[in-house]
Amino acid sequence: MSEPCKSKYEACPLLRKYEACPHLSDAADDLRCDFEILTDEVASMVGLLRSMVSCEEIRADLRFVCETIYHITPSLRTHTSVTEAELLRLEQMVQDLQEKMPPETPSVVLPVGCQAGTMAHVLRAKCKVCVRLLYRYQVEGHSVDPLLFDFMNLFSGYFFFLALYLNAQSGTPEVPFASRNYGIE
Repeated sequence: MSEPCKSKYEACPLLRKYEACPHLSDAADDLRCDFEILTDEVASMVGLLRSMVSCEEIRADLRFVCETIYHITPSLRTHTSVTEAELLRLEQMVQDLQEKMPPETPSVVLPVGCQAGTMAHVLRAKCKVCVRLLYRYQVEGHSVDPLLFDFMNLFSGYFFFLALYLNAQSGTPEVPFASRNYGIE
């Protein structure tokens, strides 16, 4: 008599029937899943920020950002599908925001302001966490496409300038920050 066929959950004890994603049971030291979860969180937060913004141009830019982050999400596990052309589009978006800032805008500010502006600051910081995770993955001996570093660093810059722009549009003044440790003003 043959044994009954085991379900995929019985065959792999780490896989759970209600697991939200097939990679959640990856080895604890496998940073690919951590990167995927983090970029999913960032993309979700971009969607939340988009819901706070009424300017159609910024909403369109945020949709592009959200989609691009989702294309980046599986890159460590599969391949890089984002392109130099998309990076150049993002760079232009940053330049456009920079040009909208008055010259007296401080270069280092507290992450405060209107709700949408502070959300952009949170995203700026989260993108830095993504960069650190990419470096950790690379230090472990894995190959990381330099384009992924470029995107995540540029996203951080984009969200910084977007925060300044959103605060300015809401009439919320920036609060300059002078570091006691780094001498940055």
